[in-house]
Amino acid sequence: MNTPVTPESPMAPPPLKPETEAWVLGMAGLLPFVAGAAGLWLLPPDWAGLAALALLTYAAVIVSFLGGIHWGLAMSLAQTRRGLLIWGVLPSLLAWAGLLLNSAWGLLLMAASLLLCYVVDCQIYRSLRLGGWIGLRGLLTIVSVLSCLAGAAAFMAQD
Repeated sequence: MNTPVTPESPMAPPPLKPETEAWVLGMAGLLPFVAGAAGLWLLPPDWAGLAALALLTYAAVIVSFLGGIHWGLAMSLAQTRRGLLIWGVLPSLLAWAGLLLNSAWGLLLMAASLLLCYVVDCQIYRSLRLGGWIGLRGLLTIVSVLSCLAGAAAFMAQD
């Protein structure tokens, strides 16, 4: 009798985890989030617009990147999962919509999009033995979402 190996079964290989380089690069990738949010609060009004634009566009790029990961995952599987391809497009559309909104609303949409990406990733990563990445993704999500929210609050406080 052959028992199927599932990610939860004791015979399944351990989940893949990020190496040190992924942690270092992930932390470096937070710098534009934190700098943009801080810039909105600390820079003179003449420069705050640039900080808002920098934060919003970087958040949109990252949201698109998070969707693109799913296309890469789909391409690596022996049998493509249609859901990965469909989901992989949605974050880019959300990012594009965020860029069309003014900075405060765009930043709020990016914060929500980053959270949505994390929730979806938690489900998908576990099913693909990538659950070991959820800790890193969680930390990156918390800092990036808080940065977008802080930036949106600063933008609204200026009005």
